[in-house]
Amino acid sequence: MTTATVARGTMPVAGHLREASRRGIRAAVALLVGVVVGFWLSDQILEVLRGPVEQIAQSQDASLNYDTVTGAFDLKLKIALFAGVIGSSPVWLAELFAFVTPGLTHRERRYTVGFLAAAIPLFAGGCAFGFLLFPHMVEMLAGFSSTEDSTILNAGYYVDFVMKMVLAIGVAFVLPVFVVVLNLLGLLSSQTLRRSWRAIVVVIVLFSALVTPAADVLSMFLVAAPMAALFAAAVLITHVHDRRKARRVRTEL
Repeated sequence: MTTATVARGTMPVAGHLREASRRGIRAAVALLVGVVVGFWLSDQILEVLRGPVEQIAQSQDASLNYDTVTGAFDLKLKIALFAGVIGSSPVWLAELFAFVTPGLTHRERRYTVGFLAAAIPLFAGGCAFGFLLFPHMVEMLAGFSSTEDSTILNAGYYVDFVMKMVLAIGVAFVLPVFVVVLNLLGLLSSQTLRRSWRAIVVVIVLFSALVTPAADVLSMFLVAAPMAALFAAAVLITHVHDRRKARRVRTEL
């Protein structure tokens, strides 16, 4: 048992519960504020999401529609919750990290800080990339219909489609960081990654095809290329780390 774990264990169970409750309340308050702000901005966010539909409407009938009386309100709540979770993420991640950190060793804490420092901007960058890509995807998918047809889109389904695609690309951009962390923890070697590069490429291409469901090679390439570059960077980092580790072991011998 490490010193940090022993120190953590000296706090009574009631103390742990009080700390968890205090940090949980802060995270909940931040989430609530984020949801309120998201609800206030929901019309502006929906206006951005509606952009591709308005572009399609210039050449054929196209519009967002609600299939229930409460559909518009439900959609505003969905957008508000999505915006609230993303907007308040720095607060609830910080509270979670502050609660877990005292129980980690110095090495684990350093890895956790490094992971968050790399993962948060990569996730944000991936989501931003998804927002830039989704109008092209919507126009491409809607382009399969004839100009004589009407494109009537369910607003809830449409927003779900956009959010899932944006989140999927955001998460995909973070995956290479997990690869580096596993290597730093000694669970995955650089040699294994280099031997598996063909399988990694196949998985990247399949994932890109799933999050860009269109007969558009360019869209798939735009997702696959940055993912492949990030994984290549991760493999390079693991290679440098393993070489340094092997050199250090030889020196100690």
